[in-house]
Amino acid sequence: MGWIVSVAKASTSAGPRVLVIEDDIQIRRLLRITLGVAGYELSEAATGAEGLALAARLRPEIILLDLGLPDQDGMDVLESLREWTQVPVMVLSVRDSEEDKVALLDAGADDYLTKPFGGEELLARLRAMRRHSVHATTAALYESVGLRLDPDRRQVWRADELVPLTHTEYALLQMFMVHAGRLLTHQQILLAIWGPEHEDDVHYLRAYVASLRRKIEHDPSNPIWLVTEPGVGYRMNLNAGRDPAENPLSV
Repeated sequence: MGWIVSVAKASTSAGPRVLVIEDDIQIRRLLRITLGVAGYELSEAATGAEGLALAARLRPEIILLDLGLPDQDGMDVLESLREWTQVPVMVLSVRDSEEDKVALLDAGADDYLTKPFGGEELLARLRAMRRHSVHATTAALYESVGLRLDPDRRQVWRADELVPLTHTEYALLQMFMVHAGRLLTHQQILLAIWGPEHEDDVHYLRAYVASLRRKIEHDPSNPIWLVTEPGVGYRMNLNAGRDPAENPLSV
């Protein structure tokens, strides 16, 4: 078929997690071989809905996305992903017009590879995406006045005090700080942190937000960093800590 040229030497350890959202069984098989011997850990989905669910649950480091899926267009899948995650996405498609490529890149795709493609080019592009992703993560030190999150060390500091957080509390705070200033709905947060099976468990989210506030806020009953948007969701306040008197925020 000539889609992929596999490499010769296998890796013995689990590598970066890649999610393939592709309905063509032969292409998935060839990707499984090529990425497997290059040391990647592969998960597969044959539909857009399945891919979105796996993306939320598995948290892959890279997503390979086909456009011609049986249940929805890949563009719709990409737009759904970008509502809650910035995971690098490479589009794989037979569509090769400049208009298609520009539209996908504008919608949030990180790269575009036209079928058929060679295995060496695919692997080179994946390496480039990983370098960019690692650099972005390393360079990002999310902070407001008095609150700092270091993703390299997975540590959170309030002023000069290290704040002990559970794994879930850390993931929740990181999501808020990465999207500081942006309103995140209950459903977006639940999908990103807990997965689709908890998408309606708003009471669950409220309990974790309350716990997180007790650890990061000076006055959890009158939070200045983590703001409630009543009936909708939460927002990380960009100006928090500059002048509490100027931040009359709801709980």
